[in-house]
Amino acid sequence: MAGTSSYVHFHDIPDVVLAIIFSLVADTRTRNVMSLVCLKWHLLERSTRKSFTLRGNIRDLFFLPTCFRAVTHLDLSFLSPWGHPLLDSSSNPLLLAQLLRHAFPSVVSLVVYIRNPSTLHLLALQWPNLRHVKLIRWHQRLPTEPLGSDFTALFKYSGMLSSLDVSLFHSWTEDLLPAIKAYPLIAASLSHLNILKHSSAEGFKSYELLAITASCPNLRKLLVTCIFDHRFIGFVGDQTLLALASNCPCLSLLHLVDATSLSNIRPDPNDEGYTSEDASISHTTLGDVFAGLPLLEELVLDVCYNVRDTWPALELLNSRCPRLKALKLGQFHGICRGINARLDGIALCQGLESLSIKNSADLTDKALEAISLGCPRLSKFEVLGCKKITGKGMWELTHALRKTLVHVKISFCKNFNAVSSLQAMEPIRDRIERLHIDCVWNTLDNSENQTRSSSSQELSESYNLQARKRDMIKEEKMLKKKSKSHFHDVGDSNLYSSRTWSKLHHLSLWIGVGELLTPLSLAGLDDCPALEEIEIKIEGDSRNQQRPCMDSLGLRSLACYPRLSRMLLDCSGVIGYALTAPPGQADLSLWERFFLNGIEILNLKELNYWPAQDMDLNQRSLFLPAAALLAQCGSLRKLFIHGTTNEHFMMFLLRIPTLRDVQVREDYYPAPENDTITEMRVESCRRFEDALNSSNRHIPD
Repeated sequence: MAGTSSYVHFHDIPDVVLAIIFSLVADTRTRNVMSLVCLKWHLLERSTRKSFTLRGNIRDLFFLPTCFRAVTHLDLSFLSPWGHPLLDSSSNPLLLAQLLRHAFPSVVSLVVYIRNPSTLHLLALQWPNLRHVKLIRWHQRLPTEPLGSDFTALFKYSGMLSSLDVSLFHSWTEDLLPAIKAYPLIAASLSHLNILKHSSAEGFKSYELLAITASCPNLRKLLVTCIFDHRFIGFVGDQTLLALASNCPCLSLLHLVDATSLSNIRPDPNDEGYTSEDASISHTTLGDVFAGLPLLEELVLDVCYNVRDTWPALELLNSRCPRLKALKLGQFHGICRGINARLDGIALCQGLESLSIKNSADLTDKALEAISLGCPRLSKFEVLGCKKITGKGMWELTHALRKTLVHVKISFCKNFNAVSSLQAMEPIRDRIERLHIDCVWNTLDNSENQTRSSSSQELSESYNLQARKRDMIKEEKMLKKKSKSHFHDVGDSNLYSSRTWSKLHHLSLWIGVGELLTPLSLAGLDDCPALEEIEIKIEGDSRNQQRPCMDSLGLRSLACYPRLSRMLLDCSGVIGYALTAPPGQADLSLWERFFLNGIEILNLKELNYWPAQDMDLNQRSLFLPAAALLAQCGSLRKLFIHGTTNEHFMMFLLRIPTLRDVQVREDYYPAPENDTITEMRVESCRRFEDALNSSNRHIPD
């Protein structure tokens, strides 16, 4: 065998084995490259493709591929023009729906953008074997449509439906229940229901939630937005939770999230962490709910109102929910006391692999130490808005979990700035793969002094902003020198001497408007050889800021990461003036120049960009400075603008030689019904796409 192995050719591998190898390749571009090797590989790749996202303009039917007959998961939500009724572009919508079925006859999982019920009626008729459906709609629901009309067609023709995801589908909470009651067999067959509304501030009332779960007793996964505020009619309390556990005892995944939690409002760093109202949930009821859901593997309870003294109930999780692997708690207090190194509360859940703690007012360093000792399998750990923990406690946790912990998020925590967050990661610097920190550059002492002053805006105007930024950078250089010392003596000064984040491939950052990214490398993130993706979230009210004192946010400082190829730059949390700003202030076009200046030197392949917004106009637009700067990104292949813009600004992007995939998506609520502010209409998209796909453009690869 050894003597003849050198004469074995790759084509001698049996077709069955080769098909299995092809099916294990998930990356789309890699599969496309494989299909170019030879005709046999081309046919094999097409016959083993199971997932497909259809792009392009729906009017170009001659581009519709017919060689992917084995595709089972089809995504139609990104077809152009984005957000417009899918089948209305054709004079014969039924024929268009039939052409889609002919091209993809094996579809059992469908993702589609639905503007009106007629589209879903035609599509559901084509694939009667649909098992999973995800609906997307950021435009407002038509008020003239009867309740449940968006779901009636789906339930009528999809007799095998078992999974429904409407988390990104804007509808009224009253829409789902009539359809579920009208089709009880479909409701009984559902095993996965995601009604976690991201496009609405409304949550399901308790009686709606109980009616839905009573009609869907076989649910294994349930994600829902609800109301925990006892001042509202239909709030979720003890009785609702007990009834829910009784209605769906087979749940393995349960997400109950208060509607206010999805707003992502940054908490006040100076409050104590307790809300003014308590939720109507007792620890005794929680224990009974856990006993009624023995198959739970993932649990999220983001209540947004105080749930106090929960450690007795959480101690029962380990025995009553032995399969639990992931847990997220929001506004839960007393989850672990950590007294005299005794394990209690959440620290007794030994099987946890993922733990997220949000707004726990009395979480301390001792509790973190107990969690690290009691939950030795944790690979993901998140703390958000916890005011009493410090860098020392986080360092102890990462040190104890250094063999398993690879994903950490520290956000909104009063005692953490960027430098202290990175110092706490020292024990796992060479192992961590995903990290989120807040880019808060001032020292903790200075931040405390600033919060004592009620006239911070007047003080900021009295100082020279440019000099203050320079002082901040000098301060970070001093902090970098100090960061080599740890929070206490660990016995071996060379134990964590490496300064390289060798496995970090995803970095997520939060930064306030007007602050800089430049100190990031000075704070200790200067050597990340494996970093491929960075996500930057910028938030704040630019109307309270003077003009930017520096020329850029500091994106050019990210050039020190050699493998960085994907970026998500989210400025949707920045509020400003889309039109002329008052004297002394900057409109959003100048802020966009500040945010994007320097991006052209990065070797990015993919960029998702969310423009800043003018809330008064409900406008998120790409302006001239941003279009000009993006046009200088010579390596971009994919560009997705989550907003709108003018057609002549889009034409700037044609200067990017490698650009292959561009789309403007107004995926925020409420998406404009008729875009009268900019020029991006249906015909505008068509002209740009024709120019992008023109034969005159030569794409190097």
